[in-house]
Amino acid sequence: MRIVKEAEERKNEILDAAERLFGTKGYDHTSTGDILNEIGIARGTLYYHFKSKEEILDAMVERMTGRLIEKAKMIAAKKEIPVLQRLTVMICALNVNDAGIGRELLEQVHKPQNALMHRKMEKSLSAGINPLLTELVKEGIAQGICQTEYPEEAVEMTFLYASTVFDDLAEHSEEEKKRKIAAFIYHLERLLHMEQGSMKEVMLPIFQREGARGAVSLPDAENRIE
Repeated sequence: MRIVKEAEERKNEILDAAERLFGTKGYDHTSTGDILNEIGIARGTLYYHFKSKEEILDAMVERMTGRLIEKAKMIAAKKEIPVLQRLTVMICALNVNDAGIGRELLEQVHKPQNALMHRKMEKSLSAGINPLLTELVKEGIAQGICQTEYPEEAVEMTFLYASTVFDDLAEHSEEEKKRKIAAFIYHLERLLHMEQGSMKEVMLPIFQREGARGAVSLPDAENRIE
């Protein structure tokens, strides 16, 4: 008997299969035929929802990063939490570790042959996270905590640095990790003309608690913020 599924359910089934296959085989080594075989559907059904493999990747990235962005919005909206703590949690969550990605897929994302997947995830996160970070910086400016005439550009530079350096922290020794984290905090304070040590007091304990990975699970971080 033929099973007919609702469009959204079928679409998510395809994306789930793509996530599994991209995680085990990589994006470049996964074909649309592999996805068809994984879930047992006709090619016409696949192309009804997605016109190409890259379109599947785009939808998969949007779904994963969307989870992170929604959680980030919740943190940004908690006005009762000091702005520096909200800013810290947002910065520490800039990489893709908290986007609901399995370990296998996360490992694939960071491989050179899957640069397209990684680039799309960073672009999607940047589009959703940077406006939130910019508003937090502006809030800090209004409170006299930081100062910059270019809040959007400062956030762009912070995002680029964090998403690049913290993605690679696992490859460094403990001493190198500590130095990179200390350098990030040092330069962030100067980029935003903040009182020396003000971000260090808030940010360093979070990095240390997370094993110097540079990523904080937003729900966990929300619970930790007093």
